[in-house]
Amino acid sequence: MTGERTAEEGTRVADLPPSRTEPDGSAVVRLLSYNIRSLRDDREALVRIIRACAPDVVCVQEAPRFFRWRKRAAWLARRTDLTYVTGGATASGPMILASLRAHVERTEDVLLPRTPGLHQRGFATAELRFGPVARLGVVSFHLSLQARERRSQARALLERTAALGTPATVAAGDVNERAGGRTFGLLGEGLRDAWDLAPWGAEHTSTPAEPVQRIDAVFAGEGVQVLGAGVPRGLPGVTSADLVAATDHLPVLAALRLPAR
Repeated sequence: MTGERTAEEGTRVADLPPSRTEPDGSAVVRLLSYNIRSLRDDREALVRIIRACAPDVVCVQEAPRFFRWRKRAAWLARRTDLTYVTGGATASGPMILASLRAHVERTEDVLLPRTPGLHQRGFATAELRFGPVARLGVVSFHLSLQARERRSQARALLERTAALGTPATVAAGDVNERAGGRTFGLLGEGLRDAWDLAPWGAEHTSTPAEPVQRIDAVFAGEGVQVLGAGVPRGLPGVTSADLVAATDHLPVLAALRLPAR
């Protein structure tokens, strides 16, 4: 992985804290963010990668959103031992999947103002409960390729995460801008970049064959403790060829501790 910065050489997915609920009611949750390019590539490789990450929540970007999109979303959920929560065509691409460990409290899909000539964008949002009291507000997003619209959407993303009303919030997705850019800085005014807080694995997400930039990220609110976040390495049963064949992005996996509130 040419020119890539890694947290520690030899880090593997097994080194990330496993999902669990603590005796005090706090919970450790694994969240995966992944742009899957509308399932247009090697679906079986994609399934192997997601399963190997063992996520509790998956924030999907470029989910199926056209003809028979619900059937294809259900196929992905079923093959990865997850359930469909919300999003897809109803959010113009972003989608949320979750394991049976998550109790779905509320969902909402949001369509953003559209700039003529550019793609419709939106957010998939959900409030999830883990165990008796730990709650997490989740937003899956995919921001615009156009800089001015992207920054406007980033401000809308901050407003949306703030409005969730949960003690712990997280937004994950495709920023469509390199880390260190103006949009990352804008999102940092209300959220925290999980890689900066607790780097784990590898940093760059694009492109899978030769990663040279980080354009995908997990952002955590103040109520979330980030235990580790980055591109997973050494996934069991997954080859380098799988990562290249599955889609045109690499996944970002984070372990998050939620408060007992």
